Amino acid sequence: MRRDGALSSLQASIPEQGDTNDPQAPCMTTLNMAFPAISAAFLGALVEAVEAVTIVLAVATVRGWRSAGIGALAGLGALALLVLILGPLLERVPLRPLQLVIGVLLLLFGMRWLHKAILRAVGIIPLHDEQIIFERQSALLRDPAHRPARLDRIAALASFKAVLLEGLEVVFIVLAVGASHGLLGAATLGALAACLLIIAIAWAVRRPLARLPENTLKFAVGILLSAFGVFWTGEGLGVAWPGDDFAIPGIAALFLLVALATIEFVRRPGMRARW
Repeated sequence: MRRDGALSSLQASIPEQGDTNDPQAPCMTTLNMAFPAISAAFLGALVEAVEAVTIVLAVATVRGWRSAGIGALAGLGALALLVLILGPLLERVPLRPLQLVIGVLLLLFGMRWLHKAILRAVGIIPLHDEQIIFERQSALLRDPAHRPARLDRIAALASFKAVLLEGLEVVFIVLAVGASHGLLGAATLGALAACLLIIAIAWAVRRPLARLPENTLKFAVGILLSAFGVFWTGEGLGVAWPGDDFAIPGIAALFLLVALATIEFVRRPGMRARW
């Protein structure tokens, strides 16, 4: 009896082989999911922040920094409020339907970015030139026809609209990549880091960030969002992905290969006319 009791106690004190890996598995899964989510939010916010800052710079140059800054801060406040309201609401939605809806929306959103980036890469539509946008917005603000008596209100409204409209896409990306896996805080930090980086650079140089490879960034964001969209659409439909969350880099690599092959195919003589 004593032997059996001692043997039972010894067996109970020895951890099973599967249990030793359990604490590490969730950590690896979280890190593997968090990195693409933060990257997508960071790159998406980087692109949209450049476009918003270009307009705010034009407003500040023509109408003054005070009114432009007030409008931009009001736009950022409205976006932050939107995330604070929608984030907790989305976390209450059942996971499977949320993954399916967000996955489809992310796929459509990412494919739109990727499609435009491919068309710009092959020269079918012109590249997004921040210097041209800056000059056009400055000319519009200098036009006497657009100069009512209260210039500060117009300047603040222009900055507010630019930040709000460009930021709505960032809010969607943050909510989409963060809400369904509890990574809302991580995605928000990635987007904030990108916005602060662009604001700091723009404040230092006081001119449009025309040298930033915006189309390359949009290309990368389109691939990441499309990969997330496919993965979460499959998750919502109950698809068992090989490697679970580790399937996301593989899906992104597949999108990258197809996109690069499409660019090379369209660049062939006679193919651009069909597009």
